[in-house]
Amino acid sequence: MDLQLTGKTALVTGSTAGIGYAIAEGLAREGAAVVVNGRRQETVDRVVERLRGATGGAQISGVAADVGAADGVTALVAVLPQVDILINNAGIFDPKPFFDIPDEDWQRFYDVNVMSGVRVSRAYMPGMLASGWGRIVFISSESGIQTPIEMIHYGMTKTAQLAISRGLAELTRGTEVTVNAVLPGPTRSEGVTEFATKSGMDPEAEGFEQSFIKQARPTSLIDRLATVEEVANMVVYIASPRASATNGAALRVDGGVVNSVV
Repeated sequence: MDLQLTGKTALVTGSTAGIGYAIAEGLAREGAAVVVNGRRQETVDRVVERLRGATGGAQISGVAADVGAADGVTALVAVLPQVDILINNAGIFDPKPFFDIPDEDWQRFYDVNVMSGVRVSRAYMPGMLASGWGRIVFISSESGIQTPIEMIHYGMTKTAQLAISRGLAELTRGTEVTVNAVLPGPTRSEGVTEFATKSGMDPEAEGFEQSFIKQARPTSLIDRLATVEEVANMVVYIASPRASATNGAALRVDGGVVNSVV
């Protein structure tokens, strides 16, 4: 299926690794001009070259900016004043018992996971509405529905993203702009590898995925970690003109972890 992304400019925040990188690659393969984002210039430059090689010379550029800070978003928008597609992917997570989470961690998680998407959407959504077309996708999590006891502060931010994405969708009524959220479940990425290590598991051990799922997300129906490409496939479709009737939705790519019919 041609997803009709040729000629569209897409920004993927936090896209130097993991799900963000896979989304950037998927959008580029479908013809979009993709802007990679990360905090460090050398990392962004390296990923831009890697993506160009992986996609056969697709139109890839990069902007180094910390979207978890207001001045970082200002710097980003100064370089890239308008986009057609915005993927709010930047985020952090860290397993920590509730009683050990200091105020500073709560604030940091809120700034990076919530306010980054607020600020970047506030910067780019007016241009989308004015031009008559646009896509905003928040990368939330199944943890936004089922708050994980091992990182309540993370779950809080992912629930907030759902509220924001639905609220922004209400502002698009009667336009060709859509705002949706995608909710990955446990995914084989650098972040989950780090999470597992901190939880005392060996990500390279035989049977790791099944052991991890049994311990951390036993309601999974696929009984394994998703791949970053599986998550990216959903995001790329939702970011395309083909998904024009999907708006204000929370779309799960969680392997059935959430035990719910909707």
